[in-house]
Amino acid sequence: MIKIAFASKDGLHVDEHFGWCEKFYIYGVNEESYELLNEVDSSLKYEQESDKLEYKIMCIDGSDIVYVAKIGPKAASMVKLAGTFPLRSSQEDEKIEEVLKSIQKLMKENPPLWLKRILLK
Repeated sequence: MIKIAFASKDGLHVDEHFGWCEKFYIYGVNEESYELLNEVDSSLKYEQESDKLEYKIMCIDGSDIVYVAKIGPKAASMVKLAGTFPLRSSQEDEKIEEVLKSIQKLMKENPPLWLKRILLK
């Protein structure tokens, strides 16, 4: 099972910027099913950008993927260094459920290299 953290305002759509996200929804996903594992409050505010990004990364700790509406280059780099793969939504207000089903399909069929690496962890 892989863990995916979604940046969302309502728990239904991918509609938050990584650095501004106040809640992450963490799902466990395998080829057959998915389930909500945790809702993580990430609403603490920090003055320094690096402190804020480190805090956000701490909030998604243990996730294999973080799926967001937007993420800056510095944040994406820090997320990768922490061992989590950042993915940006390709459409506005994409539904979390659709993303989960899409990831499952990729897992069953021919996973791209980035997903193969996660699955082999």
